[in-house]
Amino acid sequence: MIESKSWQPSAALENIKARSALQQQIRAFFLERDVVEVETPILAASGVTEPHIANMQVHAESGQFKGLHKLYLQTSPEYAMKRLLCAGIGDCFQISKVFRNDEISSRHNVEFSMLEWYRLGFTDVELMAEIELLMREIFPDVASQYLTYQDAFIRYAQVDPLAANAQELEASLMQKGIDCEVVKGDRAALLDLLMSCVVEPSLDREQLTFVYHFPAEQASLAKRCEQDDRTAHRFELFYGGLELANGYWELQDPIEQRARFEKDNTQRGSMGLPEVPIDERFLAALESGLPACAGVAMGVDRLLMLKLGAKHIKEVLTFTTDSA
Repeated sequence: MIESKSWQPSAALENIKARSALQQQIRAFFLERDVVEVETPILAASGVTEPHIANMQVHAESGQFKGLHKLYLQTSPEYAMKRLLCAGIGDCFQISKVFRNDEISSRHNVEFSMLEWYRLGFTDVELMAEIELLMREIFPDVASQYLTYQDAFIRYAQVDPLAANAQELEASLMQKGIDCEVVKGDRAALLDLLMSCVVEPSLDREQLTFVYHFPAEQASLAKRCEQDDRTAHRFELFYGGLELANGYWELQDPIEQRARFEKDNTQRGSMGLPEVPIDERFLAALESGLPACAGVAMGVDRLLMLKLGAKHIKEVLTFTTDSA
């Protein structure tokens, strides 16, 4: 039963106003660079096949959706924005609501705000440089560093993520007192656990840290690296103890993209998870031609947490999922 006193917003009013100011600052940054703001649907016929991202579903029983079993709340506007890129929209960005069916925590709400943008002709290196510019608009004079994924793991976890097998990763976790029984044998999940529990907490909280050249199996939407095909052009940004952004030099090959989606669903089956319908409209758009580009998704709520020094995501949300 909902208590009558629970109608109050989660965030203080000054924090709600601070969100408005931050979003205006972001929009001004892209306006200055002639990057067009777009809006794409929150509901779609397909979700994401990535096994370690939990989709949320809704049912529609009327009108043209009557025969459709389910629709997916989008975990990112990526597929729809890339369809716009294929249609010729050019450089674009949006601030949108997205949904991931993960546990609510101090860093995560089921429904959250994402800034996503795409730059034609950019590589991942050029996009990271632009992200630095945006971050310095929000956090003046912040310093930055760049580490390859491999170097970060060797430095902070004392294991080579590109060479180690699942058993070696499990041994590394157990040596650090981290229980990995639930993900035993799952190399990708073990790497994620090492990243979140060992590598990420070791990064310098006072400067931007770009970790790049992720393992290819963890970058299903990115080009493979030419110098080492064990890695791909995926990067993440960390600052203040938070993961803020995830970006790619985007894969353009529809055949390779389909194969990666199918591999995801095979892995889902092995993990006892339901298959997710492959987004055929997205693949059709890729077949028509995705222009060379790089793209990134950034958590707006986490940006605001850092800006305000908030310790819990509820401090920057008007209403959390459990109070909406």
